[in-house]
Amino acid sequence: MASPNPLQFIQQVRAEVAKVVWPTRREVLLTTVMVFIMAALTATFFALVDLVIRSGLEGVLSLFG
Repeated sequence: MASPNPLQFIQQVRAEVAKVVWPTRREVLLTTVMVFIMAALTATFFALVDLVIRSGLEGVLSLFG
């Protein structure tokens, strides 16, 4: 395997970076807000599931104890 030319490598990297489509400020803001909303919904869902399971388990254990 031949060792790559460092100058050619840097040129190829710059060419690839030029192809990157960077998000706009609005897109970043919207996706950030959506992540926080989805995290809050997920946390709420799991808190409710935990509450239901805990209540059910306490109910079952109270029958035998």
